Amino acid sequence: MKVLVIGTGGREHALVWALSQDPNVEQVVAAPGNPGIAALKPEAGQSIECRPVDVADHAAVVALAQELGVDLVVVGPEAPLVAGLADPLRDAGIAVFGPSKDAAQIEGSKAFAKDVMAAASVPTGRAYVCTTPAQAAEAIDAFGPPYVVKDDGLAAGKGVVVTSDREEALAHAAACEQVLIEEFLDGPEVSLFAISDGLTVLPMQPAQDFKRLGDGDEGPNTGGMGAYTPLPWAPEKLVEEVTEKVLQPTVDELRRRGTPFVGLLYAGLALTSRGIRVIEFNCRFGDPETQALLPLLKTPIGGVFLAAATGKLADCTLSWRAGSSVAVVIAAKKYPEKPRSGDVITGIAQAEADGVQVFHAGTAVEGDDVVTAGGRVLAVSATGKDLDDARRQAYAGIGQIRIKGSQHRTDIALKAARGEISI
Repeated sequence: MKVLVIGTGGREHALVWALSQDPNVEQVVAAPGNPGIAALKPEAGQSIECRPVDVADHAAVVALAQELGVDLVVVGPEAPLVAGLADPLRDAGIAVFGPSKDAAQIEGSKAFAKDVMAAASVPTGRAYVCTTPAQAAEAIDAFGPPYVVKDDGLAAGKGVVVTSDREEALAHAAACEQVLIEEFLDGPEVSLFAISDGLTVLPMQPAQDFKRLGDGDEGPNTGGMGAYTPLPWAPEKLVEEVTEKVLQPTVDELRRRGTPFVGLLYAGLALTSRGIRVIEFNCRFGDPETQALLPLLKTPIGGVFLAAATGKLADCTLSWRAGSSVAVVIAAKKYPEKPRSGDVITGIAQAEADGVQVFHAGTAVEGDDVVTAGGRVLAVSATGKDLDDARRQAYAGIGQIRIKGSQHRTDIALKAARGEISI
């Protein structure tokens, strides 16, 4: 197989890395890719490279896929999926792991997602769709604190405000063209990914990510500061229940509407006192959960992606390595407000020599140096016999890396490792 991966971030680095572990994948091209992907060492008889492309130029992406003669295109980020990149690729006869523009609205519009869930009887929180400040104020007062205000469109994981400050909630609503005001859902949050070919649903292991910038879930929302898998505290039949009540009904409803979902369906869940509730859906792999999940995946991923893209997922299963995986994000100074770029990064090679995997998310090359070029710069991932072991290795890797003014959380997976999470 020859595979083209679209994107530049940590999720795409992890996808390319996982594809390079598949013995049936002979070539992986990342477009545009990043310095971490470019530095990957391929197995014998295999090639890994980065190629420049404007992912917003759909014709250029199709031309690149045709030039390379790839068997499969994997679209990583949500923005090109919501913009419809998968459609012209499929029209050109190229297999694509990623939903159509219409199906990607499950992430592109939270109002659309709520409509799908209502039609499919998927459990979720009550919500009002608001287009004026007056409507938003009425909905906010109807629910009461804590207030949950969500930008209806894409916001790179930072379009949600959860606050007990009414003025902050109203200000966020006023800054959005259309918002959802939702009831607050109690209980721990879980990310559950599922691969789909539009008919069959193949769930992965559950993971948990950490959205707040600081330890103890303090500070502003971010795109995600770390993740771990599996969840030792999760109910035994969680995956089966979510597949039955959430994932399969959603895929069935999208197919019923004539927009089958092909790709990765991400369910963000709250395990509330009243049962499972969907917080949101995404139409792609999550970042940084992907950097925690893929190192534990035993099944070669290239064949599974191709099976999903060609309607043959029913023949596939997933198997997982024993143990735990933890990914910790290193963010640039002043992230998330105004992350600083151009700071030199050192110690990546030393960290990887000690056994961790460092996934690049926001980096660039300047001369002989790798430098910061984004808010979330790196994710340091480690596997171990349990969460304590994986945490120890991940944070040892963090300790090897130097970036001026960088920030990271010190408590990723800590409560789970201590057995302090209960539902």
